[in-house]
Amino acid sequence: MEVEILKSKLHRIKVTEACLDYEGSLSLDPDDMEAVGILPYEKILCADVENGNRFETYAICGRRGSHVCCLNGAAAHKGAVGDRLIVMAFARMTPEEARGFVPAVKHF
Repeated sequence: MEVEILKSKLHRIKVTEACLDYEGSLSLDPDDMEAVGILPYEKILCADVENGNRFETYAICGRRGSHVCCLNGAAAHKGAVGDRLIVMAFARMTPEEARGFVPAVKHF
């Protein structure tokens, strides 16, 4: 048996852009992704602190050092520039592996 455990979290990262005319995803600064171990094209769950919207998408790399957080495609309907997001990635592991596991978290 495996359980799904929080692996990585960007806590209250601020939305800097929204681009409706894009194929989809959430653009993030590679520095922020690497800080918590989110990989390019990894599935993520996002929760908008301002409006309560939750949505799944995938992470893509934006410009390094920019602290970009851009809602792309349909996700652009789920939030607005200035909103704070909680971006989460999960991993499957055995209960034995999960005991004592501590997710990587970056606060903004």
